[in-house]
Amino acid sequence: MLVPVKAFTQAKQRLATVLDPDTRARLARWLATGVIESVGTTPVFVVCDDPDVRSWAEDLGATALWTARLGLNGAVDDGVGAITAAGFDHVVVSHADLPLPVGIVDQARSGTSTFVPDRQHQGTNVMAFPTNAPIAARYGPGSFRRHHAASSTAATEVRFDHQLSIDLDTPADLHQPLLREVLPPWLPTIPVNRFIHRPS
Repeated sequence: MLVPVKAFTQAKQRLATVLDPDTRARLARWLATGVIESVGTTPVFVVCDDPDVRSWAEDLGATALWTARLGLNGAVDDGVGAITAAGFDHVVVSHADLPLPVGIVDQARSGTSTFVPDRQHQGTNVMAFPTNAPIAARYGPGSFRRHHAASSTAATEVRFDHQLSIDLDTPADLHQPLLREVLPPWLPTIPVNRFIHRPS
């Protein structure tokens, strides 16, 4: 599995209206840790350009790939190339900010390109494809359609997964009902989240 992870101190900028910088960094680290730990013994490669992220990834047993100055798309493409060179025949690319990372590696299907869009069917939260038919990373607004159109495999599958479609980018994302039981206990100290964690 390949996970692009930006510097935790630079992540979650769109949550700046409701979370202070330290909490945003802590949330980004918590989310990314959950994604990596969710796949068990599956080999994980993290593309990054931050020393703290590299140390964090290696502490979790992942392979850190240094991709400075490549940008998100360049870093992902570089990571796919490294995974291909390592002899893997399939790769799963996942965002690092999925709070319900259930069944990520299950998206891989032999000979098939698989895409899991976000809730708005705009972004690409997870995609999987054979390494002999790589899909160039085209992240940004509307990436789901671009990635889907770029598939060159005989079989292409779109999976609308209720859990993997949820990511945390904006204050509104914190209101997702499914997140009430999974968000970390230190988030209720943030005013916007107090109602999410109502006492039972």
